[in-house]
Amino acid sequence: MPEDTHSRLPLFLLIAVAVVMAWSMFRPFDWFTWCLEVAPVLIATPLLVWTYPRFRLTPLVYILIAIHACILIVGGHYTYARVPAGFWFANLFGLHRNHYDRLGHLAQGFVPALITREVLLRTTKLGRGKMLAFLCICVAMAISAWYELIEWITAVATGTAADAFLGTQGDPWDTQEDMAMALLGSILALLTLSRVQDRQLSRFDRG
Repeated sequence: MPEDTHSRLPLFLLIAVAVVMAWSMFRPFDWFTWCLEVAPVLIATPLLVWTYPRFRLTPLVYILIAIHACILIVGGHYTYARVPAGFWFANLFGLHRNHYDRLGHLAQGFVPALITREVLLRTTKLGRGKMLAFLCICVAMAISAWYELIEWITAVATGTAADAFLGTQGDPWDTQEDMAMALLGSILALLTLSRVQDRQLSRFDRG
C-alpha cells in the first residue's frame, strides 16, 4: 500500500465513523443508552487523533478500530437488543434472542488483542511467541471484565434505566457469555491476523 494511501486512510475512517455517528444521533431509541454505548468511541477518538503524529498505528488496526466503533454506534442507536440485523440473524437461524450484542463482545476481544499486540511489539522487548499471545488475550479479557463491571455499577446506580444498556434479554448467563465471546474474539484475532499485522509492522522497522 503506497505511503500516501497509508496517510489518508485514518482520515477516511474518521470521516466514515463521524457519518455513522451523525446518523445514530438522529432519534435514537434511548438517549441514556446511546450515551453509555457510544462513550468508548467519544473517548477513544480524540486519543487516537492526538497520538497519530506521535505513535501511528498500522492500517489494519485503524480499520478494526473503525469497525468496532461502528458496531458500538449502531448498538447505541437501536440498543443492542433491538438492532434489526440481529433480528434478521435470529429469524434466519431460529434463535430465541437478538445476538447483536454477541458481535459487540466478540469485537471487544478481537480488536483490543491486536492493539495490545502492536503496542507491546513496538514499545517493549517482548518478542513474538506464546507469552505475547497470552498477554494480548489477558488484556482483552481485562477490558471485557472492566466493561462488565461498568455495566454492573451503572445498573446499581440507575436501576431499570440501565436495562437497555445491559441487554441481558432475560439471559442469566449473559455476563459469562459476553466474556466468552471476548475470549473467542481475542484468540481468533491472533490466529487469523497476526501475520498480516507483522507485514504492516515491518514498515515501521524499516523506518
